[in-house]
Amino acid sequence: MIAAIDVHYMDDASATAGAVVFSGFSDSKIYRTYVRDIPRVDDYVPGQFYKRELPCIMTILRIIKEEIDTVIIDGYVNLGEKPGLGLHLCKALDHKIKVIGVAKKYFRGSNAVKVFRGNSRQPLYVTAVGIKLSEAADLITRMHGKNRLPALLKLADSLSRSGTVK
Repeated sequence: MIAAIDVHYMDDASATAGAVVFSGFSDSKIYRTYVRDIPRVDDYVPGQFYKRELPCIMTILRIIKEEIDTVIIDGYVNLGEKPGLGLHLCKALDHKIKVIGVAKKYFRGSNAVKVFRGNSRQPLYVTAVGIKLSEAADLITRMHGKNRLPALLKLADSLSRSGTVK
C-alpha cells in the first residue's frame, strides 16, 4: 500500500497530519484516510525543516493499520548534498519503506526530476530514496488526476487542512 502524507501547521503551534492510503499509483479511489491532530510542534528552523515535520509524519504513520511500502511526502528527499525530509524519514523507518518527495517549488542544487502533469506549465519536482528516481517520477506522472497535483496528493493536503475528506 501507498500512503500520501501532508502536514498543516496552525498559528497556535499545533498541526494536523493527513494521510491517504491507496493501493496503486494510478488509483482514483482511496482505501482509507487518517487524520491526527498534533497539539505541539517545534518552531521552524531554516535548513532544519525535517525536525518540525518528521515527528508529525511519524505520528500519523503509527496509526496507519495497513502495511505501507511507499510514502509520498510534500517536500524533498534530498537537498542537493544534504539530506532532506524524505531521507530523514527513510532513516527513521530503517530504510524499509520507499519515500518519494513531491515538491511544488524548486530547490537549487537538488537532483529533482521535473514532472509536468495536465496542462500545467509549472512542474512538480520529484526526488526519491529506495526506488530509482526515474521510476518515481514516472509513477507520479501516471497518478490519477488531470491537474498539476495528483488527486490523491491534493486529498492528503485537504485532510491536513480541514481534518475531513472533501
